[in-house]
Amino acid sequence: MDTSEVLKKVRRIEIKTKRLSDHLFSGEYHSSFKGRGMAFSEVRPYQFGDDVRAIDWNVTARFKEPFIKVFEEERELILMLVVDISASETFGSGEATKRQILTEISAVLAFSAMGNNDKIGLLLFSDQIELFIPPAKGRKHVLRIIRELIEFEPQGKGTDIGLALGYLTNMMKRKAIVFVLSDFLDDRYNDALKIASKRHDLTGIRVYDQREKELPNIGLLPFLDPETGKEQWVNTSSKAVRKRQKAWFLEREANFEKQFPRAGAGAMSCSVDESYVKKMLGYFKRRSA
Repeated sequence: MDTSEVLKKVRRIEIKTKRLSDHLFSGEYHSSFKGRGMAFSEVRPYQFGDDVRAIDWNVTARFKEPFIKVFEEERELILMLVVDISASETFGSGEATKRQILTEISAVLAFSAMGNNDKIGLLLFSDQIELFIPPAKGRKHVLRIIRELIEFEPQGKGTDIGLALGYLTNMMKRKAIVFVLSDFLDDRYNDALKIASKRHDLTGIRVYDQREKELPNIGLLPFLDPETGKEQWVNTSSKAVRKRQKAWFLEREANFEKQFPRAGAGAMSCSVDESYVKKMLGYFKRRSA
């Protein structure tokens, strides 16, 4: 893809997603995540009605009278987009691939964060860490992130979500709002998820294609596994074959829906032919309720 074509795609995504973030998501984003981080401000003498749990016992002992710690909301937040760009994300049975939907959702989140004057960072991964862009502010920075989401060609083909979460934990020492965007067909990430969710405000956004769940009954077809490059003929007319595929898909779906809440993280699923706008608005409203 040449530079001019990439710039056109970036511009189209900017127009579409920035309008959504301006009119729909900016307020929802702010109300969902404001006040998640509290920074120490000062100590002051205890006053009637103060929360006794805020008493600073060291200062109290030193001055022989009660003092409390005062915290204030951290206005500047950090948004980290952790995006799966493995080969399985190139699949799409309809008008859009999973990667295209992941890119649009990422752009909406980035513009919403930009409207809140937050820093935005990006981590792209496959079965290896492909790219890390440290958090920064501004439209130019957001457009760079969108450009990388569109045109970056991964070196790896497989998926290792656990590796990405481990890298995030090591790189990001300060608490961040983290969105992990993937099809979550990899299910070896549970331990890394528990660790990352203790440090960060983490949400998984799962994007899938219905054809991954329900194979069409149309006879013998050649199937290419994009992550291994292996091609094999599959008899889609076989009930046993369709049942195995559905069971494999549902097992990974169930793992995602169980492990994220168990780790204290948020979770949202959306198929490529659904409105991610409605799904995201619903998720933000549930968080801020």
